[in-house]
Amino acid sequence: MGHTLLLHGRNETKLNDIVKNLSALPETGIIESYICDLSNLNDVRSFAHQVMKRHQKIDVIINNAGIYKTANTITSEGYDIRFVVNTLAPYLLTQMLSPLLDKEARVVNLSSAAQSPVNLLAMEGKQELSDGDAYAQSKLAITMWSRYLGIMNKEMGPIFIAVNPGSFLASKMVKDAFGVAGNDINIGVSILVRAALDPDFSDATGKYYVNDNAAFASQHPDALDNKKCERIVKSIELTIDKLNL
Repeated sequence: MGHTLLLHGRNETKLNDIVKNLSALPETGIIESYICDLSNLNDVRSFAHQVMKRHQKIDVIINNAGIYKTANTITSEGYDIRFVVNTLAPYLLTQMLSPLLDKEARVVNLSSAAQSPVNLLAMEGKQELSDGDAYAQSKLAITMWSRYLGIMNKEMGPIFIAVNPGSFLASKMVKDAFGVAGNDINIGVSILVRAALDPDFSDATGKYYVNDNAAFASQHPDALDNKKCERIVKSIELTIDKLNL
């Protein structure tokens, strides 16, 4: 559609292949790629600085990366990798790039139907969880900080939207976690494009969209509790501070 697109990933070869494939499409805009492992918050910090050196304005951030199952669940810093990738890294990246976001900019955060109350000790790296529990808690946590920042920034922007893109889409994560092929992944692609660009989402800050129902939906009770949301945000910020980020 002619937009400038900034891609990031861990694998340089895969990134180069994606850039090549997208560049061959008609009406393709500028495409940039950045190496960044979201399980390493120092990588996230470096990535944000690179973007800030090259750009003065960003219209949309889509925090799409996610992890459910992995052999090594604890990062080298001692934190649960599911929380780091699914919750903390998107928060740090968004906060660092916030000077480039104006009132009309949008932050689209990937949520999930799997959500359960957040164990702050686990998010702070003090308690281990199973794959399913860690994933569900990390997804509620990102949904909670989406709503909290959406409310706190309602007048000045940007717009924060949490999106459940669809159940069991054919992503690598679903295949690895559940051993199923999954549903057409374009279902998820389409809703992310809409959340990023469609006027219907211009007043959706702090809201939660469920693509299975094609509608905005009531959030988990914890996400509607402002004090609990604030505690989540403070815990995330304290964790990042501890890592001198």
